[in-house]
Amino acid sequence: MVPLSALWLPIVLSAVIVFIASSVMHMLLPYHKGDYQQLPDEDKVLTALRGAGLKRGLYVFPFCTHKDMKSPAIQEKYKQGPVGMMTILPIGPPAMPKYLVQWIAYCLVIGFFVAYLTGHTVAQGAHYLAVFRVAGTAAFLAYGLGNLSNSIWKGQMWGMTIKEVVDGLVYALLTAGTFGWLWPR
Repeated sequence: MVPLSALWLPIVLSAVIVFIASSVMHMLLPYHKGDYQQLPDEDKVLTALRGAGLKRGLYVFPFCTHKDMKSPAIQEKYKQGPVGMMTILPIGPPAMPKYLVQWIAYCLVIGFFVAYLTGHTVAQGAHYLAVFRVAGTAAFLAYGLGNLSNSIWKGQMWGMTIKEVVDGLVYALLTAGTFGWLWPR
C-alpha cells in the first residue's frame, strides 16, 4: 500500500496536465467546434423564454408526471413536438473563471481518487505499466464513461458523447502516464 501523502505530486501534476490538455483540445483543435448549434429564430425564442420567467434549472418538455405520461393529451404533445430538455443558467455572460476553477478542482478530485485506488492496489516500486493500467482505468471511469449517460438519459447526440469519451480517454492516459512516471520507487 502506498500512502496518499506520497502521491500528492502525481495528484496535482496530473490535474494540471489534464487542465492544459483540455484547454488545448477545446480551444485550438477543431473537432469540438460543431458541438453546439444556434436556435433557429433565436431572438424570437429568447423573447418567448424571457416572457416565461424561467429561473435557473433543468426543464423537460412536454412536462408530465409518470402517471400522466400515457394520457392522450400528453401523447399528442409528444407527437407534435418539440421534445427536449433545456438547462437555464444564471443571467449574464458565462462565468469562465468560475467554471475553470471548478474544472481544476474536479481534476484534483479525480486525481485524489485515482491515487487512493492505485495506492491500495499497486505496491510501492511497481513497474510503470502496472501503475499505468490501474490509474488509467480509474481515470477513464471518471473522465470518460460517465459521459455516456448524457446520451442515454438527456438526449445528447451520440456523436458529441463519443467525442467526450475520447477526450476522457486522453485525460485518462495523461493521468495514468503521470502516475506511472511519478510512482514512488
